Amino acid sequence: MQTHTHRFPGIVSSSHRFEIPLDHESVDGQTIEVFAREFVAADRADEGLPYLVYIQGGPGFESPRPARKTGWIGRALDEFRVLLVDQRGTGRSTPVCARSLAVFSSPAAQAEYLTHFRADAIVQDLEFIRKALLGPDKKWTILGQSFGGFCALNYLSTAPNGLEAALFTGGLPPISGHADRVYEATYARVLTRNERYFARYPEDQDRLDALADYLRNHEISLPSGTQLTVRVLQQLGMKLGAHDGAETLHYLLEAPFIQGPAGPELSFRFLRDVENALSFDTNPIYAILHESIYCQNEASNWSAHRVGEQNGVIDGVPFRFTGEMVYPWMFEDYVQLRPIAAAAELIAQKMDWPALYDAERLAENTVPCAAAIYDDDMYVERSLSVETADAMGNMRTWVTNEFEHNGLRADGPRILEYLLDLIRGVR
Repeated sequence: MQTHTHRFPGIVSSSHRFEIPLDHESVDGQTIEVFAREFVAADRADEGLPYLVYIQGGPGFESPRPARKTGWIGRALDEFRVLLVDQRGTGRSTPVCARSLAVFSSPAAQAEYLTHFRADAIVQDLEFIRKALLGPDKKWTILGQSFGGFCALNYLSTAPNGLEAALFTGGLPPISGHADRVYEATYARVLTRNERYFARYPEDQDRLDALADYLRNHEISLPSGTQLTVRVLQQLGMKLGAHDGAETLHYLLEAPFIQGPAGPELSFRFLRDVENALSFDTNPIYAILHESIYCQNEASNWSAHRVGEQNGVIDGVPFRFTGEMVYPWMFEDYVQLRPIAAAAELIAQKMDWPALYDAERLAENTVPCAAAIYDDDMYVERSLSVETADAMGNMRTWVTNEFEHNGLRADGPRILEYLLDLIRGVR
């Protein structure tokens, strides 16, 4: 373990690197690095504070990079040391991208490597880190946002003895059932968000229909080389699940065309803004493994694609946005994903995924748990989250329509305070 210390306004940061087995069942095999940053309030740096471990959403995204004592992290630093872990394959941990996967001899070898980047492996990494930092007997509290909550549920299923408490924000997954069940629910949410969006910004319907027609008749590339197709444009709908997403999207679409030498054309600024709004090529684990986060002893078989085809959303008329879904055609349109298309197909067809959750252990859970469940969450279906909460022991919930999926970012101090009150019996 390597450590480096830095100071920010009001906080002290220590960076840690851990050499961890790629496969925790094969401790003498290949290893990877996992990176973590530990934060403590500057005026409490010498105190033996308990740890709060943040588990990032995704899959395939690195932890936040705070620079000051603000937001939910600021509230947490009032009483915790906060540990932000770059999950395996992300950030400063050993990366996963098309070029790093190119070292493998075949798509099958790439796919086999990628099977070690799900929630179960992430939780085993966290247990490795806990024992290295705290020793085998001390516990910590975890905070799982979105997919981080999926990891937290696996933690409660496999290693609850390492936990003081578990907090969830927009991240209670179904304990069982095929991914199709998830996408049938979330597509309905997305279509409702579309209706809401176009009622608020009716002028954007004509604008997007014109954009879609233009893209069907022109080959347009984003600055990265990714082909801007109608179906890629639809993926901007991911933003509709955020607290300010509709406004962000509307402003992005205000002036897509300029008058060029041969007539109307898409501006470079618009193309750059579209590219900056999409992260499938910079964070490829999300595209490759997203559906596998629901898989237990079954294949996803491109669940979102199949369910989407049934309701005519993809490249349909009138234009409609999609949401938090991944599709096989992304490995054609996104230039950085093309080299790993065959591996992604193998992942989508993989049937022998191990179970992620232990329903019996969760029913008998004694670790104090609290979950913020967002009533109209476009990413994680509320009814499925409530179903899971009802099946768990020692779980208290806060079902609210005050926040979108990214509530922790929008009003983190209030949400964290509320969840801490729940596990402490204050509310």
